[in-house]
Amino acid sequence: MIPRDLLQIGQRHADGPAFQARMATLTALRTDASAPDAAHWTQACLDQISDWLGGLGFEMHRVECDGHPFLIARRIEDDALPHVLTYSHGDVVPGMAGDWDEGRDPWTLSEAGEVWFGRGIADNKGQFLVNLTAVEALLDARGALGFNLIWLIEMGEEIGSPGLAEICERESARLAADVLLASDGPRVAAQTPTLFLGARGAVTFRLTLKRRADGRHSGNFGGALRNPALELAHALTTITDRNGALQIPDWTPGHVPDATRAALRDIEPAGGATDADWGAPGLSPAERLHAWSSAEVLAFHAGHPPKPVNAIPPEASAWVQLRYAPGTPDARLTQALRAHLDAHGYPEIEITSDGPAFRASATPVDHPAVRRIVATATEALGHPPAVLPSLGGSLPNDIFRDTLGLPTIWVPHSYPGCSQHAPNEHLPKALLVEATGFMCALMGSVAGTRPRDWR
Repeated sequence: MIPRDLLQIGQRHADGPAFQARMATLTALRTDASAPDAAHWTQACLDQISDWLGGLGFEMHRVECDGHPFLIARRIEDDALPHVLTYSHGDVVPGMAGDWDEGRDPWTLSEAGEVWFGRGIADNKGQFLVNLTAVEALLDARGALGFNLIWLIEMGEEIGSPGLAEICERESARLAADVLLASDGPRVAAQTPTLFLGARGAVTFRLTLKRRADGRHSGNFGGALRNPALELAHALTTITDRNGALQIPDWTPGHVPDATRAALRDIEPAGGATDADWGAPGLSPAERLHAWSSAEVLAFHAGHPPKPVNAIPPEASAWVQLRYAPGTPDARLTQALRAHLDAHGYPEIEITSDGPAFRASATPVDHPAVRRIVATATEALGHPPAVLPSLGGSLPNDIFRDTLGLPTIWVPHSYPGCSQHAPNEHLPKALLVEATGFMCALMGSVAGTRPRDWR
């Protein structure tokens, strides 16, 4: 079957009541990874997914690392065929009940016109269901996939994927594959099928400057004592220039490869909602998001913001997040910041890492696996998909690229306005249907190839 035929077959499978019923089942599973009852919902979700995959001929393997469960499902048709690894996460962020419009319950799938609402529909349960339905469509159409499929499902991505790296190392034999073909994150636009090949890294630093044990009267001591809030504010202005361009060279990749520039030439990020004069000079908005690094001040704290008092605060803290592009020398990010602050006269500022971190990694845009998938997508759609060398956000791509040594190709099924991680998370039904066909065509293209074709 040609890719266009598979595109239509996949769409028909998603355009019906069974798909919606399954989406409702997934939405009702309150898999907030940070909730006190997370373990109950985690097991319920993995049980449901195991039932669905088991019905498609997958063998189930439940594994655990430090109390965090994972599911490895394998459908092996012939060891001589290519092995495809895919990945999903069944956990979600908190539901934020009470904050959704129209009184919607985050744990109940609801409709408004042709749009579906529910926690996890975009991140990542809906994307999992798209890929599951694409697999079903392939099996119904062909009777076999024509390749071996391994599905890794975790339940803690929203809290930093604890245990994922260890599981991939420990279970490397079960996870051995020729390519990763998985789904997470947003397309560049709802109507634009998209591929991305990796992700920017992310690390958050807490900068703290403490001058004394307690505050001092701002009248009696103002102008005669150092104010750590002012000092820290000045220090922050050295990290970027006034237009947001990074001033720490070792926090950037140094240059944008020609192949990356070519891939991003026609990309308009997030519908054009960017500030043209903000960020690294000489780069397009797409290059700044998908091929360069950025630093953002996430929060700044000094004194008592809810009700300021007339006192010079004794200390100040700021949280600075670095999103860094593949090619950035990430082994010395903290050292580079330390050296930068020292060079600018701020040796007293304490630096600590805060929260989970992701490493930057990406598959080259001219890799054989990428060329093959792009060719299939172009044949199915009648035009090339958008290809992003790296997602602007961060996800654990480095574990698959570096730990397992796989070329990584991500096919996102949400869009920038989906309200993931916020109230009113949603996706248009039409996007889910179209994405299922697209994934069916891409997966179908693996049949008839050899393992070495993906390397």
